[in-house]
Amino acid sequence: MSHLFDPLKLGDTAIPNRVWVSPMCQYSAVDGVPNDWHLVHLGQFAIGGAGLVMAEATAVAPEGRISPGDTGLWNDEQVAAWRRITDFLRAQGSTPAVQLGHAGRKASTTRPWDGGGALADSDGGWQSVSSTSRAFGELDAPRALTEDEVARIPQQFADAARRADEAGFEVVELHFAHGYLAHQFYSPLVNDRTDRYGGDFDGRTRLLLEIVDAVRAVWPAGRPLLARLSATDWVEGGWTGDDSVRLSRLLAEHGIDLVDASTGAAVPDAQIPVSAGYQIRFARQIKLEAEVPTGAVGLITSPEQAEEVVSSGSADVVLLGRELLRDPHWPLHAADRLHAGNIWPEQYARARRS
Repeated sequence: MSHLFDPLKLGDTAIPNRVWVSPMCQYSAVDGVPNDWHLVHLGQFAIGGAGLVMAEATAVAPEGRISPGDTGLWNDEQVAAWRRITDFLRAQGSTPAVQLGHAGRKASTTRPWDGGGALADSDGGWQSVSSTSRAFGELDAPRALTEDEVARIPQQFADAARRADEAGFEVVELHFAHGYLAHQFYSPLVNDRTDRYGGDFDGRTRLLLEIVDAVRAVWPAGRPLLARLSATDWVEGGWTGDDSVRLSRLLAEHGIDLVDASTGAAVPDAQIPVSAGYQIRFARQIKLEAEVPTGAVGLITSPEQAEEVVSSGSADVVLLGRELLRDPHWPLHAADRLHAGNIWPEQYARARRS
């Protein structure tokens, strides 16, 4: 019996199965507005049977974009464009979700296929901001935010969450991982502040909890609110799995329903032991020790591997990225291989191998 295709209820939202689409930036928007590319890109996963389809890291403010091609939720034009996409996802039976983020010192870069380096002023680059004034690798140095400026960031996330509701999203994930702004605050490798947003664990995690509180105040009660963490920095003296357990308990107390456990990217020189399912152990640690539902992500490729993650209790869901780019219909094939029943859309039924 397969558990991968069991429904999952978070709050008042029932998600049809445990195969979720991890947010993957497409760098293809104009002025933060998603377009036909995003409709087809995300829509294919809903047709392919994913229980939850999460849109890419979507900026809460223009200066929070990784690149000029990032999607956003800071104005009403963006809301209307997203609504067309969420309507389609829902019509196929998938739960539409969006990840809200701010890139911090990793903002104002070119697209990956253009090198991913610092965006020149002449090409529309802007001043990035962070918890620090130290640069990430070869990117331009950010401006350290003042204490008053940091205190205003939670409202940007709350405003974006309100627009996410208007746009038809049923789940919001807060991007607290991968070396972006929130991670720049909680990682001791990056945060060198001496005000109330720096120093010890409580100071470095203060912004995250303020963001959760601000979003929870506007996000409809009963709608799931998730957080993606980098569960370790993979560097001695950096953030650890035990720190993530401690933070996850606090996040749950403040209204987070599930922790999406990824790792790394706070600093450019971390030595990450990449291998099949290399991050699953952090999802398991957080789930068991913090007693919080979790999602596992990272080199999960086969139906049997994904089934083991869920059925063993290591995580409540799996989030797939590159594997779904290779095969957007992965969930359909997985359900057949695991004898989980027929989830194929009627339009594609003739292609199913009985």
